[in-house]
Amino acid sequence: MKLVTGNDLATGDVIWWTGSGWTRHIAEAGDAGDQGEAIARQEEAARRVNGPYVIEASETPDGPRPAHIKDRIRALGPTVRPDLTLKPADPNAGSWVI
Repeated sequence: MKLVTGNDLATGDVIWWTGSGWTRHIAEAGDAGDQGEAIARQEEAARRVNGPYVIEASETPDGPRPAHIKDRIRALGPTVRPDLTLKPADPNAGSWVI
């Protein structure tokens, strides 16, 4: 399985290609297959994502799991403060109070 990931232009958040748009939750990411590089180029050219790239992942019952630890950390958030990790089931995930 291949996923396309990058960063949101407005917030810098890690985002994942769903097959029809972008999400902050890796569980919603779609398999880009052989089209990953083309999707990344097209989406970056359209200014919908910054620095997109294709990664290897495996399908699990909980959704895609990136093959490389770097991308697992990008998907789940900080490893030193569990209270700051991304919780997809949280309806307020992504609503930052500054």
